[in-house]
Amino acid sequence: MRLASLYSGGKDSTFSLYLAEQSGHDVPYLVNVVPEDAASWIFHTPNLSVVPLMAESMGKKLVTAPSSGTEEGDMDGLRRALEGLDVEGVVSGAIWSDYQWDRMNIVCGDLGLKLIAPLWRKDQDMLMDQFLDSGIRSIIVGCYAEGLGEEWLGRTIDARAVEELKAIRAKTGISIMGEGGEYESLTVDSPMHSAPLEIVSSEREWSRSGGTLRVTSARLAPRA
Repeated sequence: MRLASLYSGGKDSTFSLYLAEQSGHDVPYLVNVVPEDAASWIFHTPNLSVVPLMAESMGKKLVTAPSSGTEEGDMDGLRRALEGLDVEGVVSGAIWSDYQWDRMNIVCGDLGLKLIAPLWRKDQDMLMDQFLDSGIRSIIVGCYAEGLGEEWLGRTIDARAVEELKAIRAKTGISIMGEGGEYESLTVDSPMHSAPLEIVSSEREWSRSGGTLRVTSARLAPRA
């Protein structure tokens, strides 16, 4: 099936794209909706400025659309981005959010597109194990839950980090995939990338409620 993939640069959108291609789908387009409001309920917002570099590294055509960040604005932005694309369906990295799932299904239904969600309703421990095995490398760029201090910003999501996330889950009940908004991620490399993303400079913003690692400069680095 010929598909477009909703892509924010985070681990879930990268992993769902990877799984879709591993299943034999052709995914020539990345679709990135850019909300004005960082509190968008439907779309990931941190560090969207590096998505064009990631599309270049993966050899994908990037389609972007602005959004106000409201529910209606996000859905209109997604609709505008998908209209006219030569695809049969859309790949989503949704895992457990019924809200996100319902809104995306509405837009896809209006456009006659099938929604493909490789991660939907899967056991999160199993998903994390598969993610680690995939060769995708992502870092944490936002922390918004108890137990995730500033030292987590910029940290690679590897086996050791996952064990610590599970320990935090045992105390506070967080999702180790960050599905409840506990953290945000940024992919820096994957089997689909011809060159990894190198963060040249960044800024940390931290308060009592959490914080964000904002990438201010990045480039594609030669692969060793």
